[in-house]
Amino acid sequence: MKNLDWTSIATGLVAGVTAALLSLSANVQSVLSIVLFAASALPILIAGLGWGNASALIAVIAGGCVAAALASSHFALMIVIITLIPAGWLSNLANLARPASEIGGPKDALAWYPMSNILTHLAIMVTLGLIAVGWIVGYSSALASQMVEVMIAVLQEQEPLYNPDAATVAQMKAMFGLGLPLVQGALWVLLLFAAFYIASAIVRLSGKGLRPREDMPMAVRMHRNAVFVFLGGLILCFLGGLPGIIGALVCGTFGAGFVLSGFAILHYRTRGKPWRLAALWLAYASVILLALPVLLILILGLTDTRRTIALTPAGPKTETKSNNI
Repeated sequence: MKNLDWTSIATGLVAGVTAALLSLSANVQSVLSIVLFAASALPILIAGLGWGNASALIAVIAGGCVAAALASSHFALMIVIITLIPAGWLSNLANLARPASEIGGPKDALAWYPMSNILTHLAIMVTLGLIAVGWIVGYSSALASQMVEVMIAVLQEQEPLYNPDAATVAQMKAMFGLGLPLVQGALWVLLLFAAFYIASAIVRLSGKGLRPREDMPMAVRMHRNAVFVFLGGLILCFLGGLPGIIGALVCGTFGAGFVLSGFAILHYRTRGKPWRLAALWLAYASVILLALPVLLILILGLTDTRRTIALTPAGPKTETKSNNI
C-alpha cells in the first residue's frame, strides 16, 4: 500500500463523490443507465491503481456516504455492494506483487498477481454482490413470475389479440426466473472488467500505475478451478427454486469470465494471420446477433486455463506485497 498522504486522501474523496454522482445519474431512464452505473467503478479503480488501497478505501466510504445523503441508505448499500467494493478489491489485487524468486523466477524481478486470478475474483465478487442484492430486494421465483405477468399485461394493452396459453406463460416464467440473474451477472462482469481495463490504461498513461502493461490476449484467462464452479452452477440450474436462481447467476458471472477468456484466446491464436481482422469482426458481430457463437467462445475459454504471471525488474522504489500467487 502506498503511504497515506493528503494527495491520496483528496484523490479518494474526489473519486468517491464522482462514483456516487455517476451512480445517481444512472437512475435516469435511458439505454445508457447501465453503462453509467458500471462507470461508477472507474473512479474507484483509478484511485486504487494509482494512489493505493487507502485511497480506494476512502473512495468507497465517501461514495457510500454521498449516495446515502443524496438518495437513500438503501441505494448506497446497493452501489457499495455491487460496484464500489468490487472495484476497490480489483485495484488491490492488481497492485499485489512479490519477489519472483519466491516462485522460481529471477532474483531481480517482481511477479505480479496473475490476471487469471483477478478475473476469477471479479466473478466471485459479482456473484456474492448480486446474491446480497437479491436477498435485499427479495428476488425469488414468485417475484419473477409476477414480473412476467406484468409484462404480459402491458403487451396485451398494446396488442389486445396477444393471449398466450397457460403452458406458454409457465415457460416464460421459468425462463425469465433463470434468465434474469444469468444475464445480469454476465453483463456486470463484462462491464466491470471493461472499467478495470480502461482504468488501468488511464493510470498507466498518467505514470502513476505500479502494474506493468500486460499482453492481455495471453494473460486474460480464468483460474482452472473456476471450471468446476461453473459446472456446479450449471447443475444447480436444474434444481429450480432458489438453488436454480443461484446456479443461473453463477453460470452468468463465471460464464462471462470464460467468454472474455475465449475472446482473448481468439485474439492470441489469430496473431500474424492475414485473415485475423475479418475473423475477429465476424466473431464479435455474430456474438451480438446470435446465441450459438457465444456458446462456442465460452467453450473456447473453458479449454484454456493457463496462468500467465507478469514480471518486472525490482527497483529500489517499488513497493511489494507478498501474496500466494
